[in-house]
Amino acid sequence: MIQFSINKNVFLQALNTTKRAISTKNAIPILSTVKITVTSDGITLTGSNGQISIEHFISIQDENAGLLISSPGAILLEAGFFINIVSSLPDVVVDFNEIEQKQVVLTSGKSEITLKGKDAEQYPRLQEVPTSKPLVLETKVLKQTINETAFAASLQESRPILTGVHFVLTDNKNLKTVATDSHRMSQRKLVLEKAGDDFNVVIPSRSLREFTVVFTDDIETVEVFFSNNQILFRSEHISFYTRLLEGTYPDTDRLIPTEFKTVAVFDTANLRHSMERARLLSNATQNGTVKLEIANNIVTAHVNSPEVGRVNEELDTLEVTGEDLVISFNPTYLIEALKATNSEQVKISFISSVRPFTVVPNSEGDDLIQLVTPVRTN
Repeated sequence: MIQFSINKNVFLQALNTTKRAISTKNAIPILSTVKITVTSDGITLTGSNGQISIEHFISIQDENAGLLISSPGAILLEAGFFINIVSSLPDVVVDFNEIEQKQVVLTSGKSEITLKGKDAEQYPRLQEVPTSKPLVLETKVLKQTINETAFAASLQESRPILTGVHFVLTDNKNLKTVATDSHRMSQRKLVLEKAGDDFNVVIPSRSLREFTVVFTDDIETVEVFFSNNQILFRSEHISFYTRLLEGTYPDTDRLIPTEFKTVAVFDTANLRHSMERARLLSNATQNGTVKLEIANNIVTAHVNSPEVGRVNEELDTLEVTGEDLVISFNPTYLIEALKATNSEQVKISFISSVRPFTVVPNSEGDDLIQLVTPVRTN
């Protein structure tokens, strides 16, 4: 029979982290619960939706937690309901007591609440991932890489492999991450400080977005482990499991052009604001596009919506070279590419009105490249 007391805020923070893996609309009802496992070392909270699983450990050694364990055990509680109850408790300390028939009594201040739990044996076992020889990554670097690529992954389940981000490590230290939805692509390359075993995996972009929320900036490094169809990201207190996508990721290297006919350099923020203005009107047009015209080294953006009005804006450029060009594209793709760029300036390079153009930081040694496919218009 479980019995412990804990600082409410520490408990709640750990519960909210774990809750990110728990779906309320799960086909398997037991996965709407949080598993609480109490040992003499501390408390492990487990949540899963079948795709991702999170384990959060609160150690008896953690002074902030004020954790006092009187009796170990394990129980399942309805996650959303339990977390709301804990957050509403009046005092800074929560006493958790299991009584007969899987019932739990929570006491805090003058409040006492009894909840019905379930037998922890009903919870599916998390698949084991071997944890020898970790790949150690800086959390900040991994999160930045995810932010630079995951947005370009597909949201359509018709080609499941494209809903993931392709992670490839070669020569033990050269990491390449790529995402594409076949209309745009984002690729980041970097050299890791600490070497690891080569790998080639596709991680669901939805899982990676959750990772960036769960692993906060105060977690300096993360260990990465692989099994056949799972990946585990682990820090001192958090274990984050996600399934890998099966299948072969398309060869995106061949999509990246190397020769261009027109090149323009922009201030990133100015170009983004111009595109956001253009998008307001382009959303009202049939094909949702903006037309970019480059003539005599002047770049202008045009949108014409018969219903709403039109935009004609000369864009501020830092440099324009090459041939004149007219190209149409979805402005959202360019806006999102610019948001993913940390550089203050971007270089956009064109081949023709029907070939994808590249967006890269206008700085030496920054290995981020993004592609946007134009839209053919009459």
